Amino acid sequence: MFLHKIKKIIFLFIFLYSSILSAEIIGRVMKANGQVLIKPIGGSSYSVEVKPGQSVSNGDAIRVGEGSFAVVIFLDDKSVVKVRENTDFQFVETSNTRSLIIDQGTTLHNVNKEGRQKAYRVETPVSVASVKGTEFSAFHDAVAGIDKFVGKTGNFDVFNTISGMTVNVGAGQKAVSNALGQLIPAPAQPGDFPDDPDGESNDQPEEDQPEEDQPEEDQPEEDQPEEDQPEEQEQLQDETQDEDLSEDQPNPENADSNQSQSGDSPKTKPKKPLNLGLGVGSATIDGKLYNQVALRPELSFGKLGLGLDLPIYIDNEGNIRKDEWDEFSDIIDKFLFIRWGEKSDPFWFKWGSLNNVTLGYGGLLNGYSNMMEFPSVRKVGVNTGFGFGNFGTEIFLSDIKDLSSRGGTLMGLRGTYKVSDSLPITLGVNFVSDLNQFSGLKDSDNDSYPDMFDDFPDNKELWNDTDGDGLPDNDPNRTAPLGGWDIDSNGDNVLDADQNPEDVILKQTPFSLNKNKATATGFALDVGYPVVKSKAFSLEVYAEFNSLTFDKVSSKTFNREDMTGTGITVPGIKSNLFGFLNMSFEYRIKKGFFVPQFFDGSYDLSRIVVETNELGTFIKTKDQFIFADSSTSANTSGMFGSASANLFNLLTFNASYASMKADTTEFNSFSALINLNAENIPKLSVAQAYYQRNNDKNPFDFSNPSQNTIFGYKVGYEVSEGVSLIWDFRQFYRDTGSGLEPVKQTTIETAFNF
Repeated sequence: MFLHKIKKIIFLFIFLYSSILSAEIIGRVMKANGQVLIKPIGGSSYSVEVKPGQSVSNGDAIRVGEGSFAVVIFLDDKSVVKVRENTDFQFVETSNTRSLIIDQGTTLHNVNKEGRQKAYRVETPVSVASVKGTEFSAFHDAVAGIDKFVGKTGNFDVFNTISGMTVNVGAGQKAVSNALGQLIPAPAQPGDFPDDPDGESNDQPEEDQPEEDQPEEDQPEEDQPEEDQPEEQEQLQDETQDEDLSEDQPNPENADSNQSQSGDSPKTKPKKPLNLGLGVGSATIDGKLYNQVALRPELSFGKLGLGLDLPIYIDNEGNIRKDEWDEFSDIIDKFLFIRWGEKSDPFWFKWGSLNNVTLGYGGLLNGYSNMMEFPSVRKVGVNTGFGFGNFGTEIFLSDIKDLSSRGGTLMGLRGTYKVSDSLPITLGVNFVSDLNQFSGLKDSDNDSYPDMFDDFPDNKELWNDTDGDGLPDNDPNRTAPLGGWDIDSNGDNVLDADQNPEDVILKQTPFSLNKNKATATGFALDVGYPVVKSKAFSLEVYAEFNSLTFDKVSSKTFNREDMTGTGITVPGIKSNLFGFLNMSFEYRIKKGFFVPQFFDGSYDLSRIVVETNELGTFIKTKDQFIFADSSTSANTSGMFGSASANLFNLLTFNASYASMKADTTEFNSFSALINLNAENIPKLSVAQAYYQRNNDKNPFDFSNPSQNTIFGYKVGYEVSEGVSLIWDFRQFYRDTGSGLEPVKQTTIETAFNF
């Protein structure tokens, strides 16, 4: 921005002397409606009220206010510039260049190639458009530092002054340029070219058209826009916004604030047949920062929906990360989701990314997401169900890739039966199991040895280096006096002839996923009855019995005894008021090794952790650090309450709180999500924030987080229709053995929705 100001000062000095003396008139105002002001060259404020026919001098600046517009014609070549509301720009001409320097707003240009002797340029603090004779529009958002140029006829070049990139824009094309140095060409879509502010085409005026002193009252009545026309245009733009912009962005913590509600809650808009999303920004994978370009198309055909995620990650040296495209499983990863129908249909199905999966009343599995570590970890889940008569079923798998390769995934099954329509009591049974909690350990080379224990995490054939010299103990591809052994640590990288391998103390074989398994299994029964069911008010009562079992495991690295526990909810109450307020209350009784909602939204992050101390490296499953304190397995009872509201489709809010107490112990949980409906707020495409902390003594102790803490936010600033700058941040915590370490994940991207 500073360089932009310097350029303006240089331009001013170049023509200041000649402009002041000669008062060079370069154009005239053809039309002006509403608040249109001129700041004369050398002036300090916009003090001159503009009328049709008024002259425009070199160096003048024009400001067009809210609900206003202006049309200016250049005298020499009859080129026309139309200025929309809320726009500030300045005319600057030299002997061979005509520049329109835009500080903010939108302009439409019809540049006459014939008779033009000067180069025509449109400048912003970010970009320069060099025009060869064309009809185009220019938009600059001073707040976000983003430009959009759209071609209607002819072609022109756009130059990003930050990165030095240049693209050519032709008819039916656009270029988006921003202060990060990105310059992205794309096809223009209907609506990209701004509406003509005076309701006419941008055709050049006839040569004999009067140019000066045209009285305002003599203009045809149809040329005068109504005062509320800009509001109508804004409303039209709001109605055509794509509300699904955030769906193809990873949002694992969204607690589904738009859960199905009874009553007159607003209906969602039908899916467009094709949403072509483009994400440009940065992403952190394996602790390394990459520039990201991701094409995210979404296709909808009736009940069928298909979403793709086609990313390219580029490091700071310009190298493309090949790990995303070198295996067959990578092709599967490119399907963000495939879905059929909704949960209310007789059959529904979703494959890929899963957000907010809850079984039954959520005593075991509540708000689970398999997208917590996206994009560094890409999981392919399945959630499906079907109904026949009074029976219903639901099936859930968190990651079928994990199931096929390592035998570990989170699995859930639910079955329901409704007695009859006249006696609508519904019985339900749930089964949830993590088939192998150890599969939560990262294993980059798929050799069954997790990276934390593997001395060569990127080589499937090697894993141990006892003497720590960087060479594997036994490399079959290396020759030496005693084969490929290297365990002597004396600097020659081979075992000496007089040394016996049996005399060398080898590091133990690393922990292997093939030989170790730990399961966590839950079982639940529930019964529910709708007491009242109407559009104005509904009330349902229910009861739920849950159990958790953790099997015994014994190894050098991991030991766990059998643990079991139960939880009873009685009574449970759910209600809905006028379709916008949902409330629930539960009284819970817990015995033994049980916590409600053990498989929650952050389960993948806490499923298993690695701790390192002076004795070595050890792993712990979620249940081990939850029940590390013997008091956590004590018999407790308490209350749980939740509320969610949809306030006139402007804001949705979800919050829940649980308090479980025994004689000397207390464990509390709290989670909250707030989501603004971006359609009702100009320039906002998405805005949400969330916080979750379960099974802690004080979930409101924000200054002392725990491993159960996760929070974040997502904000999208809409530059123009279909173009948003999105900031996505989340933070959670991991135990490194010497204390908690925050893990921060930030994604910044410019998202396009064609």
